[in-house]
Amino acid sequence: MSRFHLLTIDDVRRETPDCVSVAFDVPQELQDRFTYKAGQNITLRIEIAGEELRRSYSICQAYQPGRLRVAIKRIPGGRFSNYANDNFRVGQQIEVMPPTGRFTLPDSCSNTDHFVGIAAGSGITPIMAMIETVLLESKDTRFTLLYGNRTTHSIVFREALENLKNRFLNRLQVWHVLSREQTDVPLTHGRIDAGKLSTIFTKLVPADQVTGYYLCGPVDMVDMSRQTLKNLGVDPNNIHVELFGTPAVAAQTQHVTAVASQEMSHIKMRLDDLTLQFELPYNGVSILDAATAAGADVPFSCKGGVCATCRAKLLHGTVDMRLNYALEPHELAAGYILTCQSHPTSAQVEVDYDA
Repeated sequence: MSRFHLLTIDDVRRETPDCVSVAFDVPQELQDRFTYKAGQNITLRIEIAGEELRRSYSICQAYQPGRLRVAIKRIPGGRFSNYANDNFRVGQQIEVMPPTGRFTLPDSCSNTDHFVGIAAGSGITPIMAMIETVLLESKDTRFTLLYGNRTTHSIVFREALENLKNRFLNRLQVWHVLSREQTDVPLTHGRIDAGKLSTIFTKLVPADQVTGYYLCGPVDMVDMSRQTLKNLGVDPNNIHVELFGTPAVAAQTQHVTAVASQEMSHIKMRLDDLTLQFELPYNGVSILDAATAAGADVPFSCKGGVCATCRAKLLHGTVDMRLNYALEPHELAAGYILTCQSHPTSAQVEVDYDA
């Protein structure tokens, strides 16, 4: 059965001048496949001018059976995002992969939990789903959001956040930080930086009172925020990260020239209870690209080490994983790799996508 399913768009909403949110109707027979947790994402697949394009987008609402919504922000030069912003219409059918991702809240929350989201730009999308989930599905759990944007007009979900603040006055706190718009409070003007984080999480929201931190946005902001929180004594296990784009992705190539020795690795992979075997040069294309070329319907989206859609477990052998912005330390310790970034470094490599 195909990993992608045709879903029908049933709502397109303009969130900002350069961002739309798109809701899909999930028919009854697919609802089990499209059950999701707040923070997870879906991969969309379309064809433009004969070329297949895939992009991963975070679901931006608390779970609703039969419906899911994602936000798509226009990126300069972004073929998929520009097409979606200009052309997605109600009634249009799009190929969608079921939800994936581990950037999620704990399976159960106590009424004393306090979660913090730190986001910039479209990094709000998975955190928006978390905020709704915490507020709607628990009685006293609190959420604090620190959200960076250029101006008020570029704040995605601005009205929805205001409505939630008004509805849950004692449980939701939102700090908007604007880089290109003057504000009355110095703490909310400029970019999210180490100084602002240190002030907020020592004086306003003491770090030791926070259950978990969820960071989502550009790599520079996420890395800075994670390091600042660690410097404040936050347990790294309580810091969860999702990236929206990385500076290294554009420089990555999936067609690396093989080394002169042409050393070959025998690749054995398990996918959907089937086994595929092929030969791959040590410094050739990635395991993912080689598997795709061999005819395997391997799940993938970004090919940049960010989304983890192509995650598999390394059962035997060694690989060089050149980028990793998605796997947590415990996943690495358990032997998981990103096959879009992994190149064999041993004579035999065995991976399992079903593990």
